[in-house]
Amino acid sequence: MKSKKVSDIHLACRRCDECGVRTAVKSADDDVCVLECSLCGKEYSFYKLPQEDRPLPAKKEQTNFLSASNTYDVIIIGGGPGGLSAGIYAMRAAMKTVLIEKGAPGGQMAINKGVENYPGFIDINGFELSERFLQHAKWYGLEILQEEAIAVEPGIEFHSVRLANGRTLNAYTIILAPGGVSRTLGVPGEVENLGRGVSYCATCDGFFFAGKPVAVVGSGDTALEEALYLTKIASEVHLIHHRKEFRASRNLQHRISMDPKIKVISDTVVTDIISGGNGVNSIIVKNGQGVESELRVEGIFIFTGFFANNKLVPAGVKMSARGYVLTDEKFESSISGVFAIGDLRAKFANQIVVAASEGCIAALAAARCVEMRRAGLTSCKLAA
Repeated sequence: MKSKKVSDIHLACRRCDECGVRTAVKSADDDVCVLECSLCGKEYSFYKLPQEDRPLPAKKEQTNFLSASNTYDVIIIGGGPGGLSAGIYAMRAAMKTVLIEKGAPGGQMAINKGVENYPGFIDINGFELSERFLQHAKWYGLEILQEEAIAVEPGIEFHSVRLANGRTLNAYTIILAPGGVSRTLGVPGEVENLGRGVSYCATCDGFFFAGKPVAVVGSGDTALEEALYLTKIASEVHLIHHRKEFRASRNLQHRISMDPKIKVISDTVVTDIISGGNGVNSIIVKNGQGVESELRVEGIFIFTGFFANNKLVPAGVKMSARGYVLTDEKFESSISGVFAIGDLRAKFANQIVVAASEGCIAALAAARCVEMRRAGLTSCKLAA
């Protein structure tokens, strides 16, 4: 069959999914054109020959770049509950899979002193639950690299992950599960009392403070929502913020003002967290005039900001204004074959059970994507 000319393909080429404009030819060879949107830079492949007439890419597979040892079906970045769950399901689907984690497996789950809301465990130490996730994944033979991923580079046939040690791994699909991080106060006693009165999640840890006085630090929607949640559990809630006015919505501010359990302390910062033998028993606060005082509380919940660890998200992936990846119901991003799960993804609730379920779904979707790629499809974007 005669190949189309590049000029013919240019005239008939597709419109960009993102911008709606016609893509232009970026490069071409005898088999395929690479089309690029002139506005957003997104690339598309356009084969000149039908599937049955395309030559086998034998030479390309024999190169070092795509050597068998460096090429996978699925690469998972992040070893928290989402990443480990994805590893379990990817291995069950008989996918050649590697999980990359620079730190200890489990992520933030591992530093929780007690987890009481993961189904099947009335009370389990976060480190122990992390170990159970890890051993389950290893039982299926999941390869785990304790290395740092420094870049994710989308490609036409394969996506690539560059490691800090200079190695490059390639895969049909990538599942991003790097998690996120809460902004800390950076005051004495904060790190030492994490899980012993210091918390960044009222839904996770509020139960431990039933009938006890607590403090909530923050002025945004999250801080006020969590303060209202804690009024159902704690004896009293001291809402501390460094501003003279809240940043939260007017509706939340009105609800705060109407709740008798909440005591608002504005224009004030926390300077020290004091603990006894069993955890936090008070905090030191300083007002705008520089006057310090001691506040008796047994728990302090900090909501001064939460950031998705999105530094590895490649250009072209759609994200929210706050830096969270936007996905479809299969957790696939706007780039075909790149998935995002856990705290990296924009969603309603960040919980261990949610991250684990997202890992399951993303791995199953990635496995189907791999099969589509193996069948010769240039895009594995799954239909709804």
